[in-house]
Amino acid sequence: MSIPGSDVQAVEQFGERYRRLKSEVGKVIIGQDQVVDLVLMGIFSKGHCLLVGVPGLAKTLLVNTVARSLGLSFNRIQFTPDLMPSDIIGSEILDESRHFRFVKGPIFANIILADEINRTPPKTQAALLEAMQEKAVTAAGQTHVLPDPFFVLATQNPIEQEGTYPLPEAQLDRFMFNIWVDYPAFADELAVVKATTGDKPVSVQPVLTADEILYYQGLVRRIPVPDNVLEYAVRLVARTRPGTEAAPAIINDHVSWGAGPRASQYLVIGAKAHALANGRFSPDIADVQAVALPILRHRLVRNYKAEAEGVTIDRIVSGIL
Repeated sequence: MSIPGSDVQAVEQFGERYRRLKSEVGKVIIGQDQVVDLVLMGIFSKGHCLLVGVPGLAKTLLVNTVARSLGLSFNRIQFTPDLMPSDIIGSEILDESRHFRFVKGPIFANIILADEINRTPPKTQAALLEAMQEKAVTAAGQTHVLPDPFFVLATQNPIEQEGTYPLPEAQLDRFMFNIWVDYPAFADELAVVKATTGDKPVSVQPVLTADEILYYQGLVRRIPVPDNVLEYAVRLVARTRPGTEAAPAIINDHVSWGAGPRASQYLVIGAKAHALANGRFSPDIADVQAVALPILRHRLVRNYKAEAEGVTIDRIVSGIL
């Protein structure tokens, strides 16, 4: 890759690459602009994403297309009730020379699609949790480092609950974004049907390499953040915690547990990525607000009153914004 001479040049170059990246993804994924933006911002922020939506909305296709446009290795893991940790991370086998040898599992790729992640039991979810947090896995007492960059993009069906295992709060907290994938607009759905019912193949060209992604991840971290933006992000998270001085009435009335410090960190990093994607050299409060909902919606726990009255998490977060 050609390294820009300064961070100013790097920001300008990133904007051009980001537009090309969205254009390549747009060849296959029609509409869903906000979903694509959040997935890409999650990748450049070194974050994992949880995509929630009913079947048939191209969640799996989106992840596959993003992996191809980034030129990264990609593995899909179909989560089922009988999936074991060794099916994900790998296991040791006795080879022909009667020595134990570790055989890597599908987790050893740059992008992992954890399909229907809530269909596997907690023991297997815990194996994925280590990979997400430590970027490494442990087998037979040995630690094996995962490739860099490494992302988990998980999907979850919100309507079918039979045979599912709720994700632990600790694992939910490891996802930077909880992205709601909604039904497409009529015009978008018409374009999807037209594009997918013919015989015209669509090829996606890689726009970035792994080294370039790592460089731009470092660029996101180097972007300066004004003190007022930092204070706004931390104050916003503090307002989600019931029983505290900062909590408004909507939080005290409808929330059992608020967001932790990781949410504040993700708000600032997400705001940086959002500013960079829009060609700006520093984030402002509007950038924090743009990423607040997908960062906070899976970190707040509603109480019984909120569930009984049908008060959604999105309504609560919108209320404190």
